[in-house]
Amino acid sequence: MQPAASTSPQRTRAPSRFVATAWLALVLLAWTLPALAQTRAWLDRSRTAMGQPVVLSIESDQDIGQPDLSPLQRDFSVVDTSSGRQMQMVNGRISRSVVLAITLQPRRTGELTVPALEVNGQRTPALGLRVTDAPVAQPGSSNAYVETQVDDPTPYVQQTVGVTLRLFYAVPLVSGQLDLDAPQGTSLQRVGEDVQSTREVNGRRYNVVERHFLLVPDRSGDLQLPAARFIGRAAGGGGFFDSMLGMGQRSELSAFGQALTLHVQPQPANAPQPWLPLADLRLRYASAPRELKAGQASSFVVEAVARGATRAQLPDLPTPNVDGAQVFAEPAQYEDSFDGATPVVKITRRYSIVPNGAGRLTLPGIKLDWWDVKADAARTAALPDMQLEVAAGSGSFANATLPAPAPAAEVAAPQAPSDGALPATAVGAGSVAGRLWPWIALTAAFGLLWLGTLVWFLRRPRRAPASAPARAAGAVTAAPAPRARHGLPDLRRALDTGTLDEVGEILIGMAAPPARDLDAVSAQLADPAQRQAIDALRRARWADGDGAQARALLRQAFASGPTWRVPAGPSAQGEALAPLYPRR
Repeated sequence: MQPAASTSPQRTRAPSRFVATAWLALVLLAWTLPALAQTRAWLDRSRTAMGQPVVLSIESDQDIGQPDLSPLQRDFSVVDTSSGRQMQMVNGRISRSVVLAITLQPRRTGELTVPALEVNGQRTPALGLRVTDAPVAQPGSSNAYVETQVDDPTPYVQQTVGVTLRLFYAVPLVSGQLDLDAPQGTSLQRVGEDVQSTREVNGRRYNVVERHFLLVPDRSGDLQLPAARFIGRAAGGGGFFDSMLGMGQRSELSAFGQALTLHVQPQPANAPQPWLPLADLRLRYASAPRELKAGQASSFVVEAVARGATRAQLPDLPTPNVDGAQVFAEPAQYEDSFDGATPVVKITRRYSIVPNGAGRLTLPGIKLDWWDVKADAARTAALPDMQLEVAAGSGSFANATLPAPAPAAEVAAPQAPSDGALPATAVGAGSVAGRLWPWIALTAAFGLLWLGTLVWFLRRPRRAPASAPARAAGAVTAAPAPRARHGLPDLRRALDTGTLDEVGEILIGMAAPPARDLDAVSAQLADPAQRQAIDALRRARWADGDGAQARALLRQAFASGPTWRVPAGPSAQGEALAPLYPRR
């Protein structure tokens, strides 16, 4: 009986110990969960200056990973991120945590807020930071400094302003970034490549990096150009091998330029349109036409140099309209450069001129209206007119001539009096009558001769009616209809194996009578497709047109031959003539 009595108390104490252990584990877990779930964030300082980075630290007892840092991009640049683990003993307990360090560079001055970040399902608190202006580095006494230069501090609206940044540094750089933020209401574009050089400033030698920007203000008023900034790392000591292996010490290096204020002027009321504000604009003939011949293309080149503009702001050089010739323009070529801080654009355009005949030809000069931002006045850049002598061509252009310009005397020639009054130069009535008597006698003799001829014609014997066909045949023989020199087979053969010049000559010869040039051929054609095909042929011969495309258009348009306009004169004359086979 005793063994049975002894086992009953042991069974009773076992459940009580298990329950006590479970309660103790639950209490410890509930006590440690708040500490494990807590995430902290702080800044290493609450006040800084532009150019001085701050460190945002985030601590958690769990792995943080890589949180989303995009909310920081508004007011800060993320320079670097690093993470590490910490372990410490507090009140006999060991705690472990993970710390993420984010190095931030402020983008502007003022009262900034480091926004909350989401880490492991929790959000860090928002933190305040005051950023003041950075002291401007002095040339010669600092390891690095930045210069900012604009070519016009008082520009007009939509005027291109050249901005030049120069970074001076006297220590070797491991990495770095040079930035300039665009002000609101402007467009800022970086152009060209960085230019590196060396200079000596106050007895100290600096490496120089020069960078160019184009700033175009969209509205008038005061414009604040932010200070340019450079953030980088400089290589420290450690010897040659440490530098080669990347084991040398490195230090943060920053430099800031000065903020500038631009006073943007509105567009003047008397400015020419389209609005083209420039510092200078010059036009010149880079080459002139030589040995001009009728029907043959000769080229000339026009060059324009504009200071203070981009290629997007400049209009195309116009194509001159020449009487007695056709002018074709090739696409313009652009070349950008800088003169100090001022942007310079050079435009070169080649033209081809084809005279319609021999003689004297006037090539009018190109003109461009612009606004002088230095003198605050409207200007016109113009090229002089060129007087060109054109020699006779070949083929259909052998006898083609240009109309001679009317002399001044012919333009001012007085008109004959309409009321029979004598000119004011008459001396007297007797002298005038003496001059008129021979003319009166001659007129009377001519009238008598005409009456005698009329009487003879009426009294002459009439021929038989059978001679009417002979008279009609004789009339046709006396005035034969004009004939074309070439036909459709000639055109097809030239399109297949001939040159474009031969195709043009055959088209000219297909007209009856042969046309003077392709312009005359196009004017006589009634089909718009055929006229367009001839335009394509002219572009292919004298401009930058596609020769293969021109041949295809000509084959399609002239597949059944040319369609000429029907003149009204010959048809009316044909109706007036007696029928060749009269009805019986």
